Amino acid sequence: MAPPNLDHVVVVGGSLAGLRALEALRHDGYRGQLTLIGAESHEPYDRPPLSKDFLAGAADAASLALRKQGYDDLDVTLALGAPAHSLDVDARTVGVGDDTLRFDGMVIATGAHPRPLPDQPDLAGVHTLRTVEDSDALSERLEAGARMCVIGAGFIGAEVAATARGRGRDVTVLEALPQPMVRGVGPVIGAVLASLHRDHGVDLRVGVGVESITGGAHVERVQLADGTAVECEAVLVAIGAVPTTDWLEGSGLALDNGVVCDAALRAAPGIVAAGDLCRWPNAAFDDEVMRIEHWTNATEQGTHAARSLLAGGDAEPFVAVPFVWSDQYDVKIQSVGRFSGDDRMEIVHGSPDDYKFTAIFERNGRVSGALGFNMARRVIQYRRMIAERATFDAALAFAAANP
Repeated sequence: MAPPNLDHVVVVGGSLAGLRALEALRHDGYRGQLTLIGAESHEPYDRPPLSKDFLAGAADAASLALRKQGYDDLDVTLALGAPAHSLDVDARTVGVGDDTLRFDGMVIATGAHPRPLPDQPDLAGVHTLRTVEDSDALSERLEAGARMCVIGAGFIGAEVAATARGRGRDVTVLEALPQPMVRGVGPVIGAVLASLHRDHGVDLRVGVGVESITGGAHVERVQLADGTAVECEAVLVAIGAVPTTDWLEGSGLALDNGVVCDAALRAAPGIVAAGDLCRWPNAAFDDEVMRIEHWTNATEQGTHAARSLLAGGDAEPFVAVPFVWSDQYDVKIQSVGRFSGDDRMEIVHGSPDDYKFTAIFERNGRVSGALGFNMARRVIQYRRMIAERATFDAALAFAAANP
């Protein structure tokens, strides 16, 4: 059972991490008052389809719901449609709209929001992608036959480009780096990602800078730093995300590219964090402080944060091997562990030529990560080896014995 001082727990953030925290609290025996604060008016829903099936028109809004069975069994008050705007750690109060709620325990899970371009214009046809409304608006542009310009070739930009091509639209992708995601995966795999999109008819331009987005009543073009322009009727700005922590300024919590937590995800006594905004030292990688923006991390951290809140001083550290995936065209890309484009990389199964391969990465003599195209089983095998702190040589030997 929960400690007696946790009479009222407030979960701030109506998405995946917040929902998993609610479920874990009830599953683990918490019987006190529960309140979920969510900025959106919707009950928690799944975001990955927003750039894929939902944007493609292959899924409807009802299918996005994370809880098909409703919320009666959780006995939770849903305070949706208004964001939390302030937190007083000492007074144990959170501001929502015109109301101030008192709490005894809190889970912070307000996630992240799209990073805008400098001086990004408020112009019809210029989009970011985070909410179901964002995806709906973008889908309407594609339905109308819009030529699309995607700024940024990370996972969100690449998935939207793939979906738009699947709907038969002309797509130009602009990337400032020499290859897509080159800082994260290195030049070899970056080149494979570039080829994948070009093979599907995307006009991918790398090493380019955006000067401005212009138009009259509606976006008409993206002007590039080299003097050329991309004519388009829809623009997606997909240049990364920013932790949603503005509402925590002055709260007393440590903020540094997210909410700074200890190994058990505790930000302060009686306050934990989870999901896209949580920064914590991960013992699986020698206590490297990390912040991860993906589905698996949100669901695992939401559960763990709730249990840390109930455990108080006896909370266990959150130790995890990150797992990330992306669906682009007919390719499922999966990534596990921690690595960058500067790390040693070896392709150990398959071949990039047919977009079916697995690569592994080395740091300090260990296998620290793996990335696969259409090789899910292999990637999961290396995730276990990463968790077991296997050497890179052991991973190479495993690959040689299991071609």
